[in-house]
Amino acid sequence: MLQIIYPYRQRELQRIKQSLDSLLSQTNTNFKVYFVDYGSEFSHSKEVKSLVDTYNFTIYTYHYTKHQPWNKSRALNNIIKTLDNGYCFVADVDMIFRNDFVALAIQLQQPETAVYFKVGFLDKAETQKKENFSGYNISFESTAEATGLTMFPVKPLQQIRGFDEFYHFWGSEDTDVHVRLKNAGYKVQFYEDDILMLHQWHKTYRQKETKELSQELQLSHIVRLNFQHLQTAIKEKKTIVNDIYWGQIITKQQEKQCLEALKHSRHIPNVKEAIDHFVFIELPHLKSGTHAFKFIEDQTNKTLKYKAKKVLKKRVDTYYSLKEVNDIVLLYIIGSYRNYPYIFKVSKDTSNIEFSIIIA
Repeated sequence: MLQIIYPYRQRELQRIKQSLDSLLSQTNTNFKVYFVDYGSEFSHSKEVKSLVDTYNFTIYTYHYTKHQPWNKSRALNNIIKTLDNGYCFVADVDMIFRNDFVALAIQLQQPETAVYFKVGFLDKAETQKKENFSGYNISFESTAEATGLTMFPVKPLQQIRGFDEFYHFWGSEDTDVHVRLKNAGYKVQFYEDDILMLHQWHKTYRQKETKELSQELQLSHIVRLNFQHLQTAIKEKKTIVNDIYWGQIITKQQEKQCLEALKHSRHIPNVKEAIDHFVFIELPHLKSGTHAFKFIEDQTNKTLKYKAKKVLKKRVDTYYSLKEVNDIVLLYIIGSYRNYPYIFKVSKDTSNIEFSIIIA
């Protein structure tokens, strides 16, 4: 049995269909798909569930994380920790599988060895075509440095507590888990004899990243930070990561509790001293209970009085932009509070940021 896990959020339905359709024609049907929707918008998730449920080999799960940044590691771990035994494969909705992928993957299974696969990448024009697997023109092939599509023996993966949940947004979590498996004494092999998967084109995370505050959660320079975290794992020869609650997801009730708390949130202006005091003095010492905050733009710096004082070089408040507030607070959450139920929302007009958290 091959247990295939799809981590997913807010992507086109056609992309999902193209991938799951390629599993319909597998020569070996001894597989199961766990499709994990990590916080798509509710209207979209209903359509996704309706599509995914049409395949008799899939199990759809929804996580109430639409007000949290993308965390592939946690989405995967929520399934990995529940598996009894055998082998799991970390998939991607961008993948189109060759019809003998499952059969060959099962042949490659070894108790203490993870296997990852070479992938053929399609350009935008090829992705829009509907061809048999062999009918696509491949733009380029992945190398051993691309570690994202791996088949793992379940028990060793559980022993190191799965993927490191520090990694948010994009980058390095796949290489990290390979590094830690090797450090724990297991083997990791690269299968490059043939191309068994094609990657549908899409914009990369870096192409979508903006310098301005966005309702779609982002964190400046997160790719470089994730890479630094990976270098630390390599240097310190890490094996086990995460705490005992690894893979734990905010529940529907906890999300509701956080949203309710926002109605009575404390307002904090984007004055530098106010933000610094909150992040470095108050935030680390929150007491048990539900806490809610709203970060807003102070309007004082737009007044004539403020501008006059500044011209005369008198003492005036200094400010962070809301984008800077976003990055400072979100980075602290990822570093210290990622295991607590929380929500983090940028308003539609990007005029404020809301944050609520439940401290046990």
